[in-house]
Amino acid sequence: MTLEENPNAAQYTLEMAAHTDIGKVRSTNEDAVWSNASYAIAILADGMGGHRAGDVAAQMLVKRLVERLPIPEQQSRSRAEIAGELLARVEQVNEEIYQSACREARYTGMCSTLVMGLFCRDFLLTAHVGDSRCYRLRQGELTPLTRDHSLLQMQIDAGLIRPEDARFSSIKNLITRAVGIESVVEAECNGYDVEADDIYLFSSDGLHDLLPEPEITLILETHADDPDTACIRLIEQANARGGHDNISVIVAKICTSRA
Repeated sequence: MTLEENPNAAQYTLEMAAHTDIGKVRSTNEDAVWSNASYAIAILADGMGGHRAGDVAAQMLVKRLVERLPIPEQQSRSRAEIAGELLARVEQVNEEIYQSACREARYTGMCSTLVMGLFCRDFLLTAHVGDSRCYRLRQGELTPLTRDHSLLQMQIDAGLIRPEDARFSSIKNLITRAVGIESVVEAECNGYDVEADDIYLFSSDGLHDLLPEPEITLILETHADDPDTACIRLIEQANARGGHDNISVIVAKICTSRA
């Protein structure tokens, strides 16, 4: 995890797919996703707060970020510069959502999680708020690249609960940060070198609350050459496990380097 430049930088092509599903229980889908391989950007939001306010927050978050992206000349700027710009734009959108919630009573308390990825040359920048996640599958090993901003994660960090028991906790959906809930937001931004054949998964808790990491790994490996099918199979499996929440996934595959 670094924002330092890689002197041996290579460049890669990118394949991406994004899907969102209402699940088996909810009456509305309060998730929103957007991805574009040409811009090399993935954005996923999981909205919360009141009747329909959650989907408003998530849709507004994704829409406003897309309007401000791609970051100009991102391929020629340093990691630190791009990270600073990315965080500034998340802060701008946070203020917009917060002010909308303050102006309209029906949107009071609306907010959203966020996880997004920006692929630049040979590295990935992630920005996240809340408990939506980014994972990397590399050489058969699935690694979470984000840490949840949640009460459960705080308990794990304090040694009060074992990570393997976390999926069964009664407080697993209580988050400590969200976009739009306050006038300022603390988004977390990190950088990672990418390699050919890496697969990156961005997911809402409707997926990773239901599927353990070995199952996620198996699906991603089985459909390593087809991000679209990987997304569909992940959602199908989460629905088969009950689909108690909206389910959103973005899968990105790092392909062979350009000539």
